[in-house]
Amino acid sequence: MRSTLLLLLVCMLAPGLAPRAAAATAFDTAMAASVWSAALSYIAPRALQPLSVPQMTVWGLNGLTALDPDLTATLQDGQLRLYGPEALLIALPAPAPDDSLAWGNAAAKIAAAAFAASPALQQAGTQGVIQSFFDELFNHFDPYSRYEPPIRAAQDQLMITGAAGAGFSLTRLGNAVVIGDVAPDSPAAEAGFAPGTQVLAIDDRAVYPGEVSLLNANLAGIPGSAVKVRLRDPSDPDTETEVTLTRAFVPPQTVFLEPGLPPGVLGLKITAFNTGTSDQFSAALVTGLSADPPPDALLIDLRGNRGGVLRQAVLVADSLLSAGKIVQAAGRDPAADQAYAAEGSDITGGLPIVVLVDGQTASAAEILAASLADNRRAVVVGSATLGKGLVQTLTSLPDGGELFVTWSRVLAPLGWPLQTLGVMPDICTSLGEPALDAQLSALSHGQNLLANALAASRAARAPVPVATVLNIRNQCPAAIGGDLDFSAAAAALASPAIYKAALWPQGR
Repeated sequence: MRSTLLLLLVCMLAPGLAPRAAAATAFDTAMAASVWSAALSYIAPRALQPLSVPQMTVWGLNGLTALDPDLTATLQDGQLRLYGPEALLIALPAPAPDDSLAWGNAAAKIAAAAFAASPALQQAGTQGVIQSFFDELFNHFDPYSRYEPPIRAAQDQLMITGAAGAGFSLTRLGNAVVIGDVAPDSPAAEAGFAPGTQVLAIDDRAVYPGEVSLLNANLAGIPGSAVKVRLRDPSDPDTETEVTLTRAFVPPQTVFLEPGLPPGVLGLKITAFNTGTSDQFSAALVTGLSADPPPDALLIDLRGNRGGVLRQAVLVADSLLSAGKIVQAAGRDPAADQAYAAEGSDITGGLPIVVLVDGQTASAAEILAASLADNRRAVVVGSATLGKGLVQTLTSLPDGGELFVTWSRVLAPLGWPLQTLGVMPDICTSLGEPALDAQLSALSHGQNLLANALAASRAARAPVPVATVLNIRNQCPAAIGGDLDFSAAAAALASPAIYKAALWPQGR
């Protein structure tokens, strides 16, 4: 099913391949019933807050009103009713409160009657009505629970898993075309491709430096298809080899070297946490540590990182921690409860670490920052982060769409919730350069001017009152990262006194 959706996505995104679909002429009652029944069955036992199936159904049917204000669906006197502008259009007996299948079927019958009476719903089509049901339903949830229709779901999956390709890119070197990057765990990596190797031909066609962009675009293809590459051995210019690679889904590159840092500082920027991020991080870290001379500090840039796959953040944290809790999640459904602890595999051997964050650092990125901060493994520099500390569980629906339902709350190792609070940095840059200078001066004398805010943040327990959240976050307001972050990081890594004083909790 997933492969079919991805191929469908490719076809729909390619210009000129298919005509624009016309509005549906008939409502697909069976499809709507199957989608809504599956959704209600999935949400009811898992949602972070207990919700009744009848209430969720009525909320969803408010989507009919959103599409056509002349329509109103109500649960009244034991009946599910649909009213038009002047009359009752249909009334159905209310099913048993816990019968999600029956409520989904009843909602679909109500929607079918509305569809027959409303040109606005007919223009929206079956998929539009299904979407509107979920839009109105999730208006009553947290900001992260949602429904994604089939095409969007396929696009998101493509972003997470990566496009099918060979796992290498090409770049120009003088008058030659050479391999630029090789993705870890890709067909190219398994075949031993190495950056700098000259490429002579692809699929028996000679390559030229002026067409590098087109060549890179053409490396993507259908999973399982072959691409033939002719290479020149860099150690023996007279030797050519031909390698056939089978395209596979290659995780997108999310880990990059951070240039322009002081000597001795290895910088890695993580832009998202997708499939393969932890492997990319470990590979980049090992490569960086093998430099001559090796680095004596590590900087991890999480600014602008909106998160992604929680497990990937856990694996990155585990690669830097020799012991301690990484994160825990707690929900109403026992299956939502999770706890992760380090397994003793600090690849760096204890190098000092600074983590850069900003107001756009969210979700899995906040988990990594919090785990390293609470375990005194890193100094966090920047501003208060977004505060996205809820975990969604995911299921596929019969129409090919996907349902994301919040089912657990993320807790940092010291027990405080990430949701709304975010991560309070150990060194704040969002208050401007004079404030930063004052903080660095105090840290050099063993005092952290953010000590009260950090203590209040770590002492917080869910649910945290809004006034408490605002009071803590106002001590270092969320902002977009800038050059001051690098200045603060350099100061912390250059001074053992500043670094030690910035670690929280102090004296542990």
